[in-house]
Amino acid sequence: METKTFLGKKPGKIERDENGNLVPNLAPQLELNLPIMFSAMSYGSISYNAHAALARAASALGTYYNTGEGGLHQDFYQYGPHTIVQVASGRFGVHKDYLEAGAAIEIKMGQGAKPGIGGHLPGLKVGPDISKTRMIPEGTDAISPAPHHDIYSIEDLRQLVYSLKEATEYKKPVMVKIAAVNNVAAVASGVARSGADIICIDGYRGGTGAAPTRIRDNVGIPIELALAAVDQRLRDEGIRDEVSVVVGGSIRNSADLLKAIALGADACYIGTAALLAMGCHLCRTCQTGKCNWGIATQRPELVKRLNPDIGSQRLINLLTAWDHELKEMMGGMGINSIEALRGNRLMLRGIGLTDRELNILGIKHAGE
Repeated sequence: METKTFLGKKPGKIERDENGNLVPNLAPQLELNLPIMFSAMSYGSISYNAHAALARAASALGTYYNTGEGGLHQDFYQYGPHTIVQVASGRFGVHKDYLEAGAAIEIKMGQGAKPGIGGHLPGLKVGPDISKTRMIPEGTDAISPAPHHDIYSIEDLRQLVYSLKEATEYKKPVMVKIAAVNNVAAVASGVARSGADIICIDGYRGGTGAAPTRIRDNVGIPIELALAAVDQRLRDEGIRDEVSVVVGGSIRNSADLLKAIALGADACYIGTAALLAMGCHLCRTCQTGKCNWGIATQRPELVKRLNPDIGSQRLINLLTAWDHELKEMMGGMGINSIEALRGNRLMLRGIGLTDRELNILGIKHAGE
């Protein structure tokens, strides 16, 4: 049973030289031993120990964790082969060594928990280490604008994509993260044409305890509908193999993971589930910096409550269990690889859904 997957642009055809040998024209790829990655959570929003746990778990599992928009602490450069570095609208902590440290670069255009609005890290969380990592004055609020001020079109996005590729000598895949909104299929089609190798779609009800409640609960659309619409649009336009699709937001168990892959995803991001494994109690007070579990805080007396060795082992246990469950469900379907499951909507049935929802999802109702 194979759950390994590769993310990145796939060649449309096989090329051979005059001697009949294969021409290696494969774009840079991310190799995942299991189709799950840890979602973007910045150093500053979460603690040093939480980042350490995520980095160690990703390295042990053969997958990736995302730095978020807060730069990369110098202690974590050793985990570079399993790190995705993010470039967000605030450009915090972005420099040449940072871009070269990661296995891939993600441009954050939107976030499922708060589509259309920016980020805000309170100054009380910005201590000496975070100040140095983010390259901002100590004690100042770190505010990310809602838009990138140099991106107002797909052409602008294309410029940044290729600037990042040039800066890293075309050795790393570039990802673009967008929020799941009503016209997400059209947006994703444009992103695919911008030169991005991977599209990340973030559905509503994504974590981010610091997101405004009204925004988190009422803006954006469910990831299932967004994913199905994007996958179908890319297939209709004949460019599905030009990009890989990663989804996040409300991926809460291995069944959600399987459904997402069957609807067309190549892999999934998890954030809240990972934090719960480390001990998060979903207090939804992350922005206060007073997390009792040592996760979303920078206060030394609270940070030390999270042991990164224990935290990383819990994350390994979570993803290993999900991987086993995924294999069991795939076996029950008679499918032996992620590649055979991807976009295989014949394996899904809807219950309690309207005809319109079933049509968007591209699945039949239970009993058919």
